[in-house]
Amino acid sequence: MPFNLTELMDLRRGENFQLHEKYLNPQLAKVVKTLGFDRFYERGEGCYLYDDEGKRYLDLLSGFGVFALGRSHPVIKDALRQAIEADLPNMVQMDCALLPGLLAEQLVTRSHVGIERVFFCNSGAEAVEAAIKFSRARTGRSKICYHAHAYHGLTTGALALNGSSGFKKGFGPLLPGATEIPFGDLDSLRRELHHGDVAAFIAEPIQGKGVYELDTERWREMERAVHDAGALFICDEVQTGLGRTGKFFAYEHYGLTPDIITVSKALSGGYIPVGATLTSDKIFRSVYSSMDRALVHSTTFKGNQLAMVAGLATLSVFDDEQVIEHAAAMGELWRAKLEELATRHEFLHSVRGQGQMIGVVFGPPISPGARRRWRAIEATRTAMFSQTLVVPLFHRYQILTQVAADNVNVIKLLPPLIAGETEIDLFVTALDELLSDAERNSRWLIEFGVTMAKGVFKRTRTTSSKAIATS
Repeated sequence: MPFNLTELMDLRRGENFQLHEKYLNPQLAKVVKTLGFDRFYERGEGCYLYDDEGKRYLDLLSGFGVFALGRSHPVIKDALRQAIEADLPNMVQMDCALLPGLLAEQLVTRSHVGIERVFFCNSGAEAVEAAIKFSRARTGRSKICYHAHAYHGLTTGALALNGSSGFKKGFGPLLPGATEIPFGDLDSLRRELHHGDVAAFIAEPIQGKGVYELDTERWREMERAVHDAGALFICDEVQTGLGRTGKFFAYEHYGLTPDIITVSKALSGGYIPVGATLTSDKIFRSVYSSMDRALVHSTTFKGNQLAMVAGLATLSVFDDEQVIEHAAAMGELWRAKLEELATRHEFLHSVRGQGQMIGVVFGPPISPGARRRWRAIEATRTAMFSQTLVVPLFHRYQILTQVAADNVNVIKLLPPLIAGETEIDLFVTALDELLSDAERNSRWLIEFGVTMAKGVFKRTRTTSSKAIATS
C-alpha cells in the first residue's frame, strides 16, 4: 500500500498530545496544557497559524526565528519541489557538489572581507561546536570565554558556554576551560585574556535570552582586547543573523569584524535544517591542514542538497523582496509604537532590540494600587508579571509570544521578517488593552488564574483517564 500522508493524518488526528506524552517529552506536553496553549494547528501561512477550528493566530515567535520569510513561502516551496524532481545525487560524500559551493559563495560575499570559507552542518549548536574546535586548532589554546546569560545551544560544548545554570544542571562536567564573563564587563574579559590561554571569546551581538545589548564602543573595545591577546572573536549570529536586526549580520551595527561567525535558523527557509560556520582561510586551514585531515571535522548531512537549495532560495527572496530593508523599517515602527505605549502605561518600562528582534521590558509601577498588584504577582514567582500577559495575549487575542528568559520580565518578539504594520498594530492594541486592565483592576490577573486552573484540570483529567484506561 503506498504511503498517503493525508490519510495518515486524518486517521490519527487529535492524538498529538497523547503521542508526545507516551513517546516524546511528557513535560513539554504538561507545560503546553497548563498554559492552555494546547491547540491542534492545521496549517501555517505567512505570519499566521490556523487551528482545527479555523482560528487564526499571529505567530510572533516564528519558530524562534526560523520562519524569517513566514510560513509556506511559495519561492522556498517551489525550489524544494524542483530539487526533489531533479533527483539530485545527494550526499555522495566522496564528492564536491555544486550547490554547497554556491551557497558558501553567497554567504562569503555577504560577510566582511575577512570571511573566506564555510563549513556546513545541521543546526546552530553544531555550528558553535565547529567554532570551538576551529578556534582551538588555530590558537593552540583551550579556554573559551562567554557572556553571562548567553545562549549558544544545548550540545555538550555549546552547553558549557551557556550563561543560564538551569540548562546545565544534572549533566555533569562539561567543556574544560569554559569561562563566564559578566555581560559587557571589559575588565573581567581582559583579566582572563591576560593569562594567555584563551582561544576565543564567543558572544551574541544581541543576547537572545532577554534581548540585552551593548553600545558600539564597548563592543569594539572587547573585540580589540581579544585580538590584542592573540585570541579569536566569535559572533554567534544563529538568531540575530540573516536580516533579523535590520542588517544581514547584527555585528554590522557595531562595525565589528569577527574571526568566526555561526549561522542557522533563518537560513533553512523553515523547511530543511541547516547551519554554517563562517571563517577565514587561515583558520580553516589550521583544521584541514593536509589531505589526511580532509575529514577531520565533518558531519554526514553537511552538503544536503535540499538544505542548500532552501538556503539559496531564502537568500534569493531576501534580495528580490528587500526583506532586510523591510525588517529595518519595521524595527523603527515597533520601537515608535511601543515607546508611545510606554508613555501611557506604568508597567511598560522600555523597549530593546533592533529590527524585528524586540524586547518589551516591564517593571514596577508608581501608583499605589498598581504597585500592590505588581508586588502580589512577583511574590509568587520572580518575573511572573510578563507571563500573566503572555497567556491572555494568546487566549484573548490569538497572539503567540514568549517570556524572553527565566526570571526576566521581558516579552521577546521574533516575528517573521515579512511582518508589517498590520501585525505590529495587532500586538500593540492587544498589549494596550491588557495594560489598561492591569492598571485599573485585577481582571486580567483573574483571567490568567482561571486559564491556568483550567489547564491544570484538563491535564490532570487526561492523566486520570489514561490511568483508568490502563488499569
